[in-house]
Amino acid sequence: MLPRMLRSRVLPRSVTGVMGRNSRSMLQRRAMIAAPKEGDGPLMSRRADRELPDIPENGMKWVKTVPIFLIVLISSTLAIFNYQKSSSSVVSSTLYALRTSPKAREYLGDEIYFANKMPWIWGEMNQLHGRIDIHFEVKGKRNSGTMRFTSNRKTRMGMFETTEWSLETYDLVDGKDGQKVRRKIDLLDGSDPFQGIEMDAEEKVVGRGSYAPNLSG
Repeated sequence: MLPRMLRSRVLPRSVTGVMGRNSRSMLQRRAMIAAPKEGDGPLMSRRADRELPDIPENGMKWVKTVPIFLIVLISSTLAIFNYQKSSSSVVSSTLYALRTSPKAREYLGDEIYFANKMPWIWGEMNQLHGRIDIHFEVKGKRNSGTMRFTSNRKTRMGMFETTEWSLETYDLVDGKDGQKVRRKIDLLDGSDPFQGIEMDAEEKVVGRGSYAPNLSG
């Protein structure tokens, strides 16, 4: 406060104005320190007058990896669902019934199992809504083929009824329209892999959605 008062009294206003403008112009003309470049040594001090580094033009390289990420994600999801299908009781029971079927053993031979080390189960398997329609490749010591299994449940607490259980061979035969088709062996001759399997009736509990009692009287 005191130096400012003395300067205002001793120096004229014109002189103080010129000094202020010169000091501002000196600050404006002060050179900026160049930004560090790639390969330069570490910065040992921080300066307020250092320029910012240039933004690289190819900073969106990660966008190119998005399709790869999506492919890996979808493949992993499908593999998880397929593993769930292959380890289900439906596939196990149909595969066991295939091993004990005389017709299947006659064509495939002994040691019936999946055709591939990593089997792929095609089709729908929705036991909650009573819809099963699957097929997968099998093989034995003699031949290989495709097993198809279709079973539906008409009522919510009903029993599954198998409508198709067959084995498609790789032997070609004449179809209805004259074209060559794969020969199909019908395995559903009074032997149903799901025969006698019925959904257990659950005890009605208050507050469980459709199990809630009718309170209207």
